[in-house]
Amino acid sequence: MNVLLLDDEPLELAQLNLLINTHFPTWRIKQALTGSEAILLADRWVDKGELFQLAFIDIKLPGRNGLEVASILKNRMPGLDLIVVTAFQDFEYAKESIKLRAFDYLVKPVIEKEFLNVLENYIKEHPEYRMKSDAVEKVIMLIKDRYHEPLRLSGIAEEMHFNANYLSRLFSEEVGLSFSEFLLSYRVEMAKQLLARNRQWSVQQIAEKCGFSSQHHLSSAFKKFTQCSPTEYRNAVIR
Repeated sequence: MNVLLLDDEPLELAQLNLLINTHFPTWRIKQALTGSEAILLADRWVDKGELFQLAFIDIKLPGRNGLEVASILKNRMPGLDLIVVTAFQDFEYAKESIKLRAFDYLVKPVIEKEFLNVLENYIKEHPEYRMKSDAVEKVIMLIKDRYHEPLRLSGIAEEMHFNANYLSRLFSEEVGLSFSEFLLSYRVEMAKQLLARNRQWSVQQIAEKCGFSSQHHLSSAFKKFTQCSPTEYRNAVIR
């Protein structure tokens, strides 16, 4: 999983970084001290076809406040989950956090026990981010690198010298989704990014770039995961 840490206090960043590396060593972490730096990081990742899945964001930042930055990041990465970090018990900020559908919040200084409670609750809702075997981690990385290709688990199993049935069962057990379900959901997430950022591209072009066999295939998958069509989603995002 890719995680963004945004805080203008280097010591707080270091503490969060240490906690994540200690308890979730396979998660990839990027850090930013300002909102502008965080937005630039996100843009670079989206341009490379990468996404942040989770962001820890300090509310009180110089310049753009954390909630404004969070809103911008959510617009660029609609699937991004937020955990708000704050030294303030401020009701107005809490209301704004709810609007942005923040998953939870942490109060500074972040205490390890509270951090773990929040992350344990998060992982219960997102079992695909649990610690995984090397084999399943490799399959997930292959999906993220080659989602635009016509991927089959049988072909990946052959590349990895694994029995396909065993790898399929292992993937489902550890991720909570079948290989095909995970691949489809990831392709939809990537299509969301392209719909929002490349308005001149047709739905057919985006379908091709995200590994869908046709525009109809993309539309069907999109409705399954978002309850709207690609065009409806694009219109809502750019409104």
